[in-house]
Amino acid sequence: MDEGFEDLIASYIENKVGISEHFLSKELADNLKQNLLDLNQRSLLSEAGIGNSEKLSYDGAIRSDSIYWLDKKHNNVFENEFFAQIEAFIIYLNESCYTGITGYEFHYSLYEKGDFYLKHLDQFKNNPSRKYSMISYLNSNWLESDGGELMIHQENNNQKISPTQGKTVFFKSNELVHEVLVTQNTRMSITGWLKSD
Repeated sequence: MDEGFEDLIASYIENKVGISEHFLSKELADNLKQNLLDLNQRSLLSEAGIGNSEKLSYDGAIRSDSIYWLDKKHNNVFENEFFAQIEAFIIYLNESCYTGITGYEFHYSLYEKGDFYLKHLDQFKNNPSRKYSMISYLNSNWLESDGGELMIHQENNNQKISPTQGKTVFFKSNELVHEVLVTQNTRMSITGWLKSD
């Protein structure tokens, strides 16, 4: 497990974008993906908004995915396994990098064909608690022609990241403008933030 943690941290230090190709095991990714598909089948996903509770709005011209918030109260065995891994990573991150992370929040994200999310930052102007963004992908057999890449914009160094299963991406929430390019296939992930309140 620590190898995946160190991959995220080392690549983050090198390039401001941490990437671990196998942060999630194939088994856990498969189970989370099936859980997301089941939730979608039961019409439990909601339109994704823009902004936080004080300034929440919905605009399909900016963002067109659907989400479902993970919560320990659901008592879902696979979500809880994911939470356990995140909590272990937070301990590792705080001990090795002194980041002071005290909490987290995550949701499933589902993009259907034609969906996208235009350029944005993850930290709210009126609430700086989100410190690091993390995205774990649940897409097996993803092809280049499927699109849906995460595009991270850095000065002289735009980075396009394919949303392949098991991969996790990690970056500072207030630092990097990013977007999700138009997907040509159903694209699934768990997206969230490590927080310091």
